[in-house]
Amino acid sequence: MIIVMSPAASAQSIDDVIGKIRAAGLSEHVSRGTERTIIGAVGDERSLQPSMFEMMPGVERALRVLKDYRIVSREVQPDNTVVHVRGLAIGGAAVQVIAGPCAVETAPQMQQAARLVREGGARLLRAGAFKPRTSPYSFQGLGVAGLDYLQEAARQQGLPVVSELMDIRLLDTFLEYDIDVIEIGARSMQNTDLLKEVGRINKPVILKRGLSATVSEWLMAAEYIAIGGNHNIIFCERGVRSFDPAARNTLDVTAIPLLKRETHLPVIVDPSHAGGKAWLVPALSCAALAAGADGLMLEVHPDPAQAWCDGEQALDGAAFGSLMAQLRPLAQVLGRSLA
Repeated sequence: MIIVMSPAASAQSIDDVIGKIRAAGLSEHVSRGTERTIIGAVGDERSLQPSMFEMMPGVERALRVLKDYRIVSREVQPDNTVVHVRGLAIGGAAVQVIAGPCAVETAPQMQQAARLVREGGARLLRAGAFKPRTSPYSFQGLGVAGLDYLQEAARQQGLPVVSELMDIRLLDTFLEYDIDVIEIGARSMQNTDLLKEVGRINKPVILKRGLSATVSEWLMAAEYIAIGGNHNIIFCERGVRSFDPAARNTLDVTAIPLLKRETHLPVIVDPSHAGGKAWLVPALSCAALAAGADGLMLEVHPDPAQAWCDGEQALDGAAFGSLMAQLRPLAQVLGRSLA
């Protein structure tokens, strides 16, 4: 931690700051300039808070040298982390596409969706068996039966599965059904108890950004998972709430390079939830790849008009195939490939 003293700071004020640093078990490094004195606290600064010093006489400001998010920080690990899902690499040279319907509806619907996903070129199947909805009267998902339909359809097409976990009590059920990637949705991003629990397992976790979460809050949520020992974390930008109702959310393209700078973990984008309209998905997908995203999570449904959940933002088979054809040359231009 660095404590910057004001130009008018007295010798006693400086000694008081040094005394507080020593009392916390750290040592000090004092740099005396012509106008200001800067004091560095040397050692494990976790026991110190900037507010401890900023209220002291003569202190202009105090700031940490190390970030609060340590394990997920690129300062700790300069090289990119690649998360592996049944032989598929997320965060490497290939851009991975995760696709499927918003919700599991019926066994035939999931079988059709899985076939569309595989034939379109995606390599992971997503669908929700448990759905967090704004209205308590909306379809909430099929529950455990949905996990069964999801896994059955995925096995037929040889696809790993991604599904959202909302409740700590269901974690063992997700493990029993061998869900390959556990998704923590936007509404659960700051459910710290849930984050701690998925931190104790050895399963990849997709951590979606909260509806109004800052990048720093998002990184700290990932730290909750990482501190438990599970470092197989994938960030997913899905748009943030803004003042403009023109789209469902506002895709924060800036967050992609910001995260790539701050963390060594992979970053993917969900353009379906960001735009909320199927016709917006291709443009947002291209923007995400151009900004450096390691993958996409797309909503694909055999018949969006008949979808039980979020049909307006889902691509049908033809639109999905067209988008994948559009993304392949773009990935090559960027020096990557579409897995």
